[in-house]
Amino acid sequence: MKLIFKIFTIVIVLSIVLLGYISYNNNQFDGENLPIQIQTKLKEKEYHIRKLIIEKYNMDINIPIIISNKIPDNLFGLASYDNNHIKIILNKNRFQESEEYMINYVLPHEYAHAMMFIFKDFTNENSGHSQRWQQICLELEGKKCDRFVKHNDIVMGKLGSIY
Repeated sequence: MKLIFKIFTIVIVLSIVLLGYISYNNNQFDGENLPIQIQTKLKEKEYHIRKLIIEKYNMDINIPIIISNKIPDNLFGLASYDNNHIKIILNKNRFQESEEYMINYVLPHEYAHAMMFIFKDFTNENSGHSQRWQQICLELEGKKCDRFVKHNDIVMGKLGSIY
């Protein structure tokens, strides 16, 4: 009887710990900010991109990066230009799907748009994804500098982190 009680107690304790862990993981994107570990990775990538811009363009720029859950879910991010003010907005909800994609694909993509704004190149060619934009994106070490998101890339990114 004591053995059954001990096993029952262990199962209950493990279940409570597991429930807490699952609840924490589900709620870490509910707050105002991204989880600290993602914020840190994002800051490191931002620093790296800014360093590349200094090396390749001899410009030290500081573009605000805003994480928002108020942009449409079909957008992963966007670069905004208004009265000579440039900002990059990243979709917070998309970080939950694939933080690696957001940091290594989307951030350089949006920085390339921001650089086009700085160069006053407001081309509509290929919806802003001209050859010049693509070259900038590649120089900023964008993983893929395509016009739109390929959802297969996200799935493959997730599979790559599993295996």
